[in-house]
Amino acid sequence: MSTLAHLWRKLRVLWPGWTILVPLPFAMHGAWAAVQGNFHWENAVALGLVAVLFATGPRTKKLLVGVYPVALVGLLYDTMRVVKNVGVSAGRVHLCDLRARELSLFGVQMNGERVTFQDWFQAHPSAVLDALCAFPYFAFILVCIAFAVWLYFRDYARMVRFTWCFFALNVAGFITHHGYPAAPPWYYHAHGCAIDVLSRASEGAALARIDARIGIHYFAGMYGRSTDVFGAMPSLHVAYAFLVALEGWGVLRGSWRIASVAFFALMLFASVYLDHHWVLDGLGGMVYSAAVVAVARWLTRASPARAVAFAPLLVRADVAEQDGAGGAR
Repeated sequence: MSTLAHLWRKLRVLWPGWTILVPLPFAMHGAWAAVQGNFHWENAVALGLVAVLFATGPRTKKLLVGVYPVALVGLLYDTMRVVKNVGVSAGRVHLCDLRARELSLFGVQMNGERVTFQDWFQAHPSAVLDALCAFPYFAFILVCIAFAVWLYFRDYARMVRFTWCFFALNVAGFITHHGYPAAPPWYYHAHGCAIDVLSRASEGAALARIDARIGIHYFAGMYGRSTDVFGAMPSLHVAYAFLVALEGWGVLRGSWRIASVAFFALMLFASVYLDHHWVLDGLGGMVYSAAVVAVARWLTRASPARAVAFAPLLVRADVAEQDGAGGAR
């Protein structure tokens, strides 16, 4: 039997039925990126990792099933450039109406005038708060991935539920960003109430100061690649941190539980201090996270052990192990 035939037989045992198509979205995205002239080293790394996890064996299959939703979010985020202006027009973007609501609910006094928290922080910058608030904006994806990897070893079924919640949260957020486009506070401070749909995303003044201090245009580069200028509501940064706190509450203990809640609280504060979100955006992110988790728990009848059975891949961890054992035989 040829090497390719042996590999195909192994893959058919490891991935029965339609699950053999698991790598297809990544292959299609890689081909699309190449045609568009946007195929970079990170695309090659992603394709290589998927191929290794897909073809190696039952343990890597189990990991791929667990992280699959997070990987899909990466594809979704990259392809959003195709629809970046769908639903976004100068007449539909919410800015000064959102700011007025923020002022009425969360306004503070400065120099005898009612202003937003963002206005106050812009007038009173702090090098310490710059650094402190930059941390969650730097680490939020790493925290989500680290939590998912920890769950892989501690509670695999909960990991699957967490990663699919992460996926659902992003889909809901992206849909809202186009159905209810909203400008962030930094946009108001840069442009006032005038909406220009061709504006480019900005890291904001505080993160620009961090870039200047470290001598690397890290945040400028990150936000410079963003295609979602008017995606303030809901705040997905806050939503991610709240999701980790919600799903971690039942499995984290002691100082780690406190750390997850503290990270969420810091993210909520940072989103306002850094001029990236209105307080209302952060509250919206919390509502979205709570709703996604509530639905996921209802679907799994509040039992994380059933979460894997509801995963769209329809592959349970124990089945993955059995498939691998069958292939070995």
